[in-house]
Amino acid sequence: MSTPIPGPLGRLGTWVTTHARLVTVVWLLVIIALGLFAPKVEQNLSGAGWQANGSESVAARELAKDHFGGNASSAIQVVVHSTDGPVTEGRGAEVLADVTAALEAEPRIADVVAPQPGATLSQDGSTAIVLAGAGVDTNEMVRVATDLKGPLQELSTDGVQVNPTGSSLLWSDFNEANLEAMLKSEMVSWPVTLGILVLAFGALVAAGLPLLLTLAGLLASAGSLVLINELVPVSIWAMNFAMMFALALGIDYALFLVVRYRAARMGAGKSAREAVAETMDTAGKAVLLSGLTVLVSLSAVMLVPSPSFRSMAGGIMISVVFVLAATLTLLPLVLFKLDHRINKLALPWVKDGEHRSRRFAAWGERLWRRPIVWGTASLVVLITLAAPVLGLKTAMPSIKVLPEDASARVGYDRVQEAFGDGAPGTLQIVVNKEQAPEATSVLSADDGIAAAMPAQPAADDSGLAMVQAVPTVDPSDPALADTVERLRADLPDTAYVGGAPVENLDLKSQLDSSTPLVIGVILALGFLLLLIALQAPLISLLGTLVSLLSTAAAFGVARLIFQDGWGSGLLGFESQGFLDAWAPVFFFAMIFAIAMDYTVFLLASGKEHYERTGDPKEAMVGALASSGRVIFAAGAVMVAVFFTFALSGPLPPKEMGVVLGVAVLLDAFLVRLVLLPVLLRLTGRAAWYVPAWLKRVLPKITFSHG
Repeated sequence: MSTPIPGPLGRLGTWVTTHARLVTVVWLLVIIALGLFAPKVEQNLSGAGWQANGSESVAARELAKDHFGGNASSAIQVVVHSTDGPVTEGRGAEVLADVTAALEAEPRIADVVAPQPGATLSQDGSTAIVLAGAGVDTNEMVRVATDLKGPLQELSTDGVQVNPTGSSLLWSDFNEANLEAMLKSEMVSWPVTLGILVLAFGALVAAGLPLLLTLAGLLASAGSLVLINELVPVSIWAMNFAMMFALALGIDYALFLVVRYRAARMGAGKSAREAVAETMDTAGKAVLLSGLTVLVSLSAVMLVPSPSFRSMAGGIMISVVFVLAATLTLLPLVLFKLDHRINKLALPWVKDGEHRSRRFAAWGERLWRRPIVWGTASLVVLITLAAPVLGLKTAMPSIKVLPEDASARVGYDRVQEAFGDGAPGTLQIVVNKEQAPEATSVLSADDGIAAAMPAQPAADDSGLAMVQAVPTVDPSDPALADTVERLRADLPDTAYVGGAPVENLDLKSQLDSSTPLVIGVILALGFLLLLIALQAPLISLLGTLVSLLSTAAAFGVARLIFQDGWGSGLLGFESQGFLDAWAPVFFFAMIFAIAMDYTVFLLASGKEHYERTGDPKEAMVGALASSGRVIFAAGAVMVAVFFTFALSGPLPPKEMGVVLGVAVLLDAFLVRLVLLPVLLRLTGRAAWYVPAWLKRVLPKITFSHG
């Protein structure tokens, strides 16, 4: 029997094994060069960027920063509260002087404004606010907040408490709490992950291969993000998500390749080089298409005009590129060099060359015999869990995302107690000086405004004035949106309405309008990639659409937990009454990327069996027998990793952990291992049918070797 001629990826695998020294040196240089920058990632990446570029509120912030001494939404408010007489006298006055001196010594702070009676000094005289103007951009102001909050809080004395607050402090405190939570979650998830990997791979040495890929991908992507941050601000969240995806995909891809290599080398008895070529032509091709699908899904998030969203999506995409590159070049080399040693320290029941799982083959036979029963059962579960999504509400995170002892939250509460519910969310209206009286009149007459300050003319010759207005409601109250909309309609045409809560409202509005477009683009591009890969329009369409079921079910569960508060005591959080506004668009992209990862593994294996036999039953049963174990193990690892984030401190990581964990749980175990195989059974040969005209248009891609 002649040796099959390798395809492009098979030839890449062969080339890697014959140029081992070159590949090793290149990877070492990449990891060392980029890894040198990796330790700077937490310090260098930005903490802000949650804004809608081009919005009125962002324009108002920039005008305030440039023309009003930095009195913008990113300014720092230092709240000084005395329980021992008026804060402007005695020890309180000394603390105020020390606070002012500390702020004036910081070169990144613009104007420092002392407490003003009737505005930033409470009526009872116990609470004062020293305003530190923003002299730099929002990302740098978060760093300023991080640098100053410790020294400022240390100025507190017996009876006088100092708590900096404001949006820059909020993001500083949140990023700090989030980093701590992420590290705690990783400490829990790594041992669990390693345990599942040992069970999945059946050998300790083989189980270490995904960690090799993950480490290489993480070091390279972390260093890349630091370098990119020199050109364009990159959100610290980009690294957090990149770490998760590097781990999740590294495990998925390594599982698929290692299982296939073992089957070719130890099962079929091929030489190490032939086994690498076959592995790359089959599993490697599926991994490449899976990676491209993930990249395409995440690229759609770039349609949201917000720096944080774009940099988070970009960070994940960079990690995927590095993990994909390591999987297709470094992993084949490691497999070739280790060869039989990948099975060292194996569990006693492991069969080294077993590719076709008897348990999953039996599961496939069961589904083939009773597709309606199993398909209906899975649909009932998914639809029942998805039903609550119809009442889902979203809003930007409130102060409740911070721990109760965080400086920003303590200061926020002090401001509310002393100045009213809406005081932490003071609106800033920048308007032409001539129209300032009219703007003040409109603000004073609006029922949603508790107080409007006198207009403050700009110190320069810009001809602008600023009017600050305190709303009647808390910044996270939905009624504030109606007030802002009304003001924008009634204020003079030169007026820009801004302030931190308005920036949140504008971002939510942008997300609401962008989400349908992003979801539509993701679905369309996902379908096209599957169509190109599988050359089968019907199953490509069905494989794309069923991803919506697990996503809807995950958000249905999220609504019950985070909006309605089910299990809030168990998970240790305070319900905001809504889901964070960025969750639907960003989590959908992440869930769809992971779901399509499994879809490609399952259907690529099914296509390989169908190409070889032409039998739809063998395609369905063979797909489960060959890829079911990989999907099950990879899904178990992801669920374990994501659910550890549900135990972390701040609310957004909890949302992420629950939504992604539930989505992967349902998608891997109900959709990919039950519903999609049932659809293959019910559609039969039609699942793999391709019209002649489409066959002429599509590039020729096969999954069989040779």
